[in-house]
Amino acid sequence: MFSDPEVIKSSRKFICVRIESYESEANQEIVRSHLGGRFENTAFCILSPDGKKRLTRSARGPKQISEDFSTIADIASSYRSKGKLIDSRVPDFNSFELALNVSSADQKILILVVAAEEKMKAIQSKLGPVAWDQNVIGKFNYDFESEMEKWPEILSLNKAREGLYIIEPGEYGLTGKVVKALTLETSPKEMIKSMLFYNSKYADRTEKKNYSDHVAKGRRLGKTIEMAMPFGEDRDGDGVIDKRGGSRRR
Repeated sequence: MFSDPEVIKSSRKFICVRIESYESEANQEIVRSHLGGRFENTAFCILSPDGKKRLTRSARGPKQISEDFSTIADIASSYRSKGKLIDSRVPDFNSFELALNVSSADQKILILVVAAEEKMKAIQSKLGPVAWDQNVIGKFNYDFESEMEKWPEILSLNKAREGLYIIEPGEYGLTGKVVKALTLETSPKEMIKSMLFYNSKYADRTEKKNYSDHVAKGRRLGKTIEMAMPFGEDRDGDGVIDKRGGSRRR
């Protein structure tokens, strides 16, 4: 859904916050607050600029709010942006493992930026013109890492080096392939050129996933991912996950 051109177009006039609902109890409480105390793996609501007042009802997804996004567009027209897009923070993930897994689910190229912690703020500022470029926006996921421990092994790399890595996620987001590595000194123009080139190749040979078939195949193959919170939903809102299990099947 997040790669859909219409979704990208509709999201342009909003600050879009994606809650990683299996990463912490606090995140799950946010989801529950929008679903009347229930916990399900998705929730959707449009809030006012203060992040508190609800401008729509809460539902499982955007199409339950507006089938053709017209309602969402009308809301956006009432709130004019005062800042500059280029100054917006580039989205990040809590961990590389999660970034890779979500990118696989979204069927998006993952941009991994690796730098020492003291350099990261400057690097994130440099990436703004790249991430928010008109031809790039909405097409990639991003992860910023200062630690050199886990991601090289997951990507089957012998050495961990600073740089910008263009990564194709594996079918189940448990592995990934580096298709291009750039230095942090690479110009934004060259970064954009490489990102769009490999994104085009990835899109040309990647078929859209059928969710039920994908999950069924993953179960047969025993594919799982460990999450911070037990996977499952609390549809009756009793505070207990209905389906027990500490790993999420992809």
